[in-house]
Formats: sequence, C-alpha cells, structure tokens
Amino acid sequence: MGHGSWLTGSLVYLAAAVIAVPVARLLGLGSIIGYLAAGIAIGPWGLKFVTDPQDMLHFAEFGVVLMLFLVGLELEPRRLWSLRKPIFGWGSVQLFGSAALMAAGALALGVDWRLAVVAALGLAMSSTAIGLGALAERNLMATSSGQSVLSVALLQDVAAIPILALLPLLAAGGADADASSGGGWVGAAKALSVIAIIVLGGRLALRPALRWIARSRTPEIFTAAALLLVVATAALMQTVGLSMALGAFLAGVLLAESEYRRELETDIEPFKGLLLGLFFIAVGMSIDFAVVLAQPLLIAGVVLGFLLLKAAVLWGMARAMPIPKAERPVFNILLAQGGEFGFVVFQTAAQAGVITAPVSSLLVAAVAISMLLSPLLLVMADRWWIPRLAGQRTSNLKEIDEPQDAPIIIAGFGRYGQIVGRLLYANGIAATVLEHDADQVETVRKFGWPVFYGDATRLDLLRTAGAAKARVLVLAIDDIAQSVKLAKIASEHFPQLTIVARARNVSHYQDLRDQGVTLIERETLDSALMSGRSVLELVGFQPHQARTLALRFRKHNVAQLDVLRQHRNDRAKLIAVSKQGRQQLEELFAQERDAAQRRQVRAGWSGEDEEPPAA
Repeated sequence: MGHGSWLTGSLVYLAAAVIAVPVARLLGLGSIIGYLAAGIAIGPWGLKFVTDPQDMLHFAEFGVVLMLFLVGLELEPRRLWSLRKPIFGWGSVQLFGSAALMAAGALALGVDWRLAVVAALGLAMSSTAIGLGALAERNLMATSSGQSVLSVALLQDVAAIPILALLPLLAAGGADADASSGGGWVGAAKALSVIAIIVLGGRLALRPALRWIARSRTPEIFTAAALLLVVATAALMQTVGLSMALGAFLAGVLLAESEYRRELETDIEPFKGLLLGLFFIAVGMSIDFAVVLAQPLLIAGVVLGFLLLKAAVLWGMARAMPIPKAERPVFNILLAQGGEFGFVVFQTAAQAGVITAPVSSLLVAAVAISMLLSPLLLVMADRWWIPRLAGQRTSNLKEIDEPQDAPIIIAGFGRYGQIVGRLLYANGIAATVLEHDADQVETVRKFGWPVFYGDATRLDLLRTAGAAKARVLVLAIDDIAQSVKLAKIASEHFPQLTIVARARNVSHYQDLRDQGVTLIERETLDSALMSGRSVLELVGFQPHQARTLALRFRKHNVAQLDVLRQHRNDRAKLIAVSKQGRQQLEELFAQERDAAQRRQVRAGWSGEDEEPPAA
C-alpha cells in the first residue's frame, strides 16, 4: 500500500468512526452499532470508499486478540481454575447442543449431511468481540451472566482447532481421511507443545524479562514490549493453527498476578479499543448485500432459525446454571448470534470442497447479519424485555438525572457501604448513594434508603451526583478493577474530593495508593484484630492490654504496607523488607512484655499466687 492510499484509508476509517459512534450513542444504540453502521456506510454496498473489506477484517481481528489478553489479566490462575466447570461443562453444552439441534433441523429439511454438519458447527459459534465488548460497555463482566458468556467464549476458542481439523474429513470422497487423521494427531501434538511453551515461558521468563525492561525507565519501550508479548504469543499459536485470541488469553492469565499487570493493562487498552472498532467496521463492510438481495427470504429463514434454536438451548442453560432472570436476556442475545469464527469455518469448508462457494457466501452473510442484529436486540431488551423480568422496575431504577448537592458521595452500597451510610444518616449527615446492582438497589430501597441506580465509574453520572462540589467520596465498590478505575477518575477530574476507600486485599490497597488515595481501610483488618483481641483476653491478657497490643499491631501493619509499596516491583527486596518488618514487630512486643512485667513487680506483684499471662 502506497503512502497516499494508507493516508486515505486512515482518513476514511477514522472519520466514519468519529461520526457514526457518537450519533449511535446519542440515539441510545451503543458504540458497537455505530461501528457496524460506519462499516456499512463506507463499504462496497455503501459509499464504496472501501471495496475489499477482507484485508481489514484480518488485520482488525487483532483487536479481539488484545481484548482476550486484557480479559486474561483480570483472571488470576486460581480464579480461572474455579471456572473450569462452566468452561468445559456449560460451554460444551452450548456448542454441541446448539450444533446438534441445528444439524437435526437441517437434515429434516433435506439438506446434505455434510453441509448440515458444517453449517451447524459454524453457526453454533458466537462472537467473542461483540459479546465481551458489550459486557465491558455495560460494566457486566463481573456479573454471573458476564462470567458465563466468558466461559462459553473460551470453550469455543478451545474447540476451534478440532472443528477445523474435522473439515477435511468431511470432504466428498474422503480419500485423504487417513492422512488427515495422521496429520491431525501431529497437529494436536504441536498444539499441546506450544501451549506448554507459553505456560512454562510465562511462569519462568516473562516476569524477569518485564522487570529487566522496566528498569530501562523508558515508558515507550515498555509499551512496545507489551505489544510484542501479545503479538509473539498470537503468532506462536497461529503457527500450529490454534486461536490467536486463546494464546493471548493464556498469556494474560499468566501475568494476572504480576506486579506489572496494571501497567500492561494501561498500555494495551488504547490499541484494543481502536482495533476492536476497526473490527466492527470491517464486519459491517463484509455483509454481502448482493447475496441478501438475491435470496432475502432464505437468508431471513436461516438467521431466524439458528437464532431461535441457539436461544432455546441458552434459555435452558440459563435456568439450570442458574442465571438471574434480569440477566438472562443479555446472556441469550450475546451467545445466540453468530461469530467471526464462523467466517473461518465456512471459508475453509469451501476451500476443502465440503460446501460450494455460493453456499459459503450465504452462510457468511447470515452470520454477519446476526452480528449486526445483536446490539439492536440488546437495546430492545433493555427497553422492553429486561424491565418485565425485573418486575417493571423501570421507573424505580432510572439512573440519577437531577443534580445532587450532598457533601458526601458513597459509591457502592453493599455490606461495607451500608455501614458507612447508616453511621452518617444516624448523625444527620446527608449523602448521595450510587449502586450499580439493580437487585441491591431494589432491596435497599424497600428499607427506605434513598439509593440511586447507576455506574459510579461514568464521568457524566458522577457530575450529576455532585462530585464537582462534594467534599468526600466513599469508595465502597466490591469489584477491585472498578474501584481503582473510579479512584483514578475522581483524582483526575475532581481533585477537591477526599477519597475514603475500602480495600479488599493488600494488592487492592497498593493499587489505590498508586492513585493517590491515602485514607484506605482493608475490610478484614479490623474485624481480624477484634477477634485477635478476644483471643488475647481469653488466654489471660487484660482487656486494656489486648486493646493496646492490637492497636500497636495495626499501626505497624499499615506503616509496613507503605514501606513494602516502595519495593513492590522488586520481589527479592520485598521479601527481605517483609521479614525485617516481622522481626521488628516481634522485638517491639518482646520489649513491651518485659516492661509490663517490671511495672507489675514495682507495683508489688509477688508472682507467687499466679503467673503473668504468656504472650
């Protein structure tokens, strides 16, 4: 591509996105519909600014790779292991259950069995990009439906290689079945070897390498290293025919516990957003309206048929898993659609001679149309379906729309935020409360609490809540990533706000400190210390003595965290400082025990009748 064509192409794509996406958001349709509409507008069946969308589609698929890498960064290995049953259990039910229903339906209509199998497998796949993109846009990734969508998407990525390996075996005649079978075993061995390399390399080499790069103190090189990591992992997976997105996801999981997780996330996020936008634009451009116009009723029948069959399987899954009623429409819509992997299946099947090129074009058009319909169906579900399932709560759960002027904002009104709120209200102090969980809002309102429904990480909602004039922001959100995100937004846009935060664990504490938050309470620290005080009293310590020791331990623990924070990127130093702090605390308590015993002796305690309490 010449310099002029590259510049013109960039101008066209960026202009289309900048115009279409804000208009779609203004109409309440979401950014994904804006990107798809932009693709249709500039594609071969629109203004014809782009006549060959396939090249852009292949390039923009890297946006899906980056997205799965970021999803992996949020899933620690322990948490991923806890999802093994939903991934391989319910994921298999969705994929093979949907494929079996569609294949049976096609056979009943007299379709050739090879075409029925290929079409069923291709249409059973869902769009990872649209599914996870819509969840992120709605802040639903942490919900049960969000985790379920992620689990099914991961199973589909795992199943990609055996499905592609099956296609040559379905070719008419099957003359090379034995050779293909042998090649399949070799391919499986290569795939397992590559996965082992990624896992072992991630455990042994990635963190030292990132630590070495970080010591250069060159931000742009660290960004380049982050991109290199994702590209290299994706390329390695592609060489053995595995999903690039799956490889990137594995790399992300392996770095989820790394001290560089937040830096990687910050560096990758802008590239992911742009490339995902390009991917959606390319999907819009790839819809072949010639095929649609030539056989509109057949296309409509295929789209409607496979959406309904998949939805039937998904609805049964949602009831059995179980997923809350209000979340079932999102779960159904995001997984009932076709996916980008369907393009690969149908194109590969056509090249292998399993299906004809016209049939492949028809199926690709059906998948693309389903991907276009999904965001529209979500908008319709938001307005009519979800409110019905939620018991007609539309008016009660309307987001905050009138400016508030309370001096305090409480973000999150779960078990932690409620205690803070009750203490404030009991002392006549007003607060604006924001809660994103619709069920929690409904429950709390039944007890008379004035809680507003809304996502506190949205800047416009924060402004309406009065953040520009408020004095204090109580950060009580359960989700760690959302908590840190809100702390960053508040620090950047409302510097007059004093943030009082709750930390779920030490890592959360450190992330909040990195955002400049100083008033942080770890949610289990004080309750654990109260239990510790009770134990000390039970073994013989006086109540005032137990209280003093607990407070002294608390002071030392908080101070130690700030010392450890300075070395959080140097594991060896971190361990050494931690050991040193533990030794200092033991020496401090030993000195206090000696001093207490001396005071007791001076007070006339003989020690003959009873022993002093042991530490």
